Amino acid sequence: MMSNKPWLDVYPPQIPTSLSYEEKPLQSYLKDSAREFPSNISIHFMGKDLTFKEVYESSLKLAAYLKSLGIQKGDRVAIMLPNIPPAVISYFGILMAGGTVVQTNPTYTERELEYQMKDSGAKAIVTMDLLFPRVSNVAPATEIQHIIVTAIKDYLPFPKNLIYPFIQKKESGIVVNVEHSGNYHLLKEILKGSVPEELNIPVDIENDLALLQYTGGTTGFPKGVMLTHRNLLANAKMSEAWLYKSKRGQESVLGVLPFFHVYGMTTVMISSILQGHKMILLPKFDPATTLKTIQKMRPTMFPGAPTIYIGLLNHPDLAKYDLSSIEACVSGSAPLPVEIQERFEQVTGGKLVEGYGLSETSPVTHSNFVWDQPRVKGSIGVPWPETEAAILSLETGEPVEPKEIGEIAIKGPQVMKGYWNRPDETEQTFKNGWLLTGDLGYMDEKGFFYVVDRKKDTIIAGGFNIYPREVEEVLYEHEAVQELVVAGVPDPYRGETVKAYIVLKEGAKVTEEELDKFARKHLASYKVPRIYEFRQELPKTTVGKILRRVLVEEDAKKLSDDVKEA
Repeated sequence: MMSNKPWLDVYPPQIPTSLSYEEKPLQSYLKDSAREFPSNISIHFMGKDLTFKEVYESSLKLAAYLKSLGIQKGDRVAIMLPNIPPAVISYFGILMAGGTVVQTNPTYTERELEYQMKDSGAKAIVTMDLLFPRVSNVAPATEIQHIIVTAIKDYLPFPKNLIYPFIQKKESGIVVNVEHSGNYHLLKEILKGSVPEELNIPVDIENDLALLQYTGGTTGFPKGVMLTHRNLLANAKMSEAWLYKSKRGQESVLGVLPFFHVYGMTTVMISSILQGHKMILLPKFDPATTLKTIQKMRPTMFPGAPTIYIGLLNHPDLAKYDLSSIEACVSGSAPLPVEIQERFEQVTGGKLVEGYGLSETSPVTHSNFVWDQPRVKGSIGVPWPETEAAILSLETGEPVEPKEIGEIAIKGPQVMKGYWNRPDETEQTFKNGWLLTGDLGYMDEKGFFYVVDRKKDTIIAGGFNIYPREVEEVLYEHEAVQELVVAGVPDPYRGETVKAYIVLKEGAKVTEEELDKFARKHLASYKVPRIYEFRQELPKTTVGKILRRVLVEEDAKKLSDDVKEA
């Protein structure tokens, strides 16, 4: 009889099959690292370094200030920042004050921000000067009582700190000056304050929320995923076990993935704090800046997303940069094309493997092995330690046989408590203790899992089920293709038909006929795209996930407009 956890048989001996967790809250690990590595660099940002001791003491000062403003245990405090040092200081300061962090995307419009602040009931927000007008416009309609403001220039070395405001004005066209008075507070002034003291607010790590992580909002309104201290700690400890060759206190982690996205938050920020690693922060992804940073700062670890790796590989000056410091990368947020994986490894000499997860699981549940075991092409890998996974039948909800397609389901200590103020949706997401991911996939006999697609993204054309990822993998192999996404669009005869939206590499040329001929060599005829649309760029989330839904909606609107005109 086949084991219900066959993946444990392929674990290398260095990865434990079970883990133990200390009964202490997330913020206590910053204290531990500050004691163990007080003078080690915790954050490098655009030439400025902050030690673990400095980050810890700044977080303590912010925590005391939040308490003085009336923030109590369980109160929600939002962070609306890119990857800059205050994003880390605020995160741990809020936890030290007993609060719950609400991660907020800095690109949100006022409408999106107002919705999230109302839904979460946040009482305060930490943001930056350029975002202050947006936040202050929204605040009166929400429960926000205090706005704490920081600025990039406050964390730059001389003379960058003097020059940057002029650059900022040129790029954004605005200058924002906020006074430290009333309900507006300057982080710079807060951190000049008193001697840092620990608040020692008791935390139930199993049940107290550390984070409300709002889902990306690609379908309907974003939902607040309730993640406890235990959820986040468990996932960070799993990451530590998986990356067993990393040396405590000695690695440098490139922080390109935004911390307001749970993947960057866990794999870069929390993991680095727990393990004493240096974080090299970039406030946004720019291929040229990222290449220069890798060459200069020599990061050893580089969690990312496929679009980030694609952006680097397609930069015209790639060959001029030395990327050989990179040893390990786990890619998440979207499927990793095999061709991109292989090219990136050739360029860096490091390992790039695909992982899998979702906001509801803190986020990682699966990954390929980085070292010592062969990886499986096209697979998201095997479940991480302490994580159970199964493929459940769409008809019966029961586990299916190997290689049979069903819905991927998860159990484990990283699985969320539920959705904030949405008991009905929480109940629908769980079945017999399993978290239903909404992803279709299968497991092979060795316990390797494969995602074939989102349930709702499956294309049904002429009665055949077509999984966009399979078509995308084939088209990515064409030398002219830089980025693409495949989706189902309405078809009067087939119900739906397959459409490919494609961005070509700079200077590359290819016709629809040539792509069709290429696709037919590798795909059954019913899977071959019937429509190709060449675009300059594809719509994406801030973490680089291509928004298939936006493209489909654009097409639906065009079709509707055509019908009206007819």
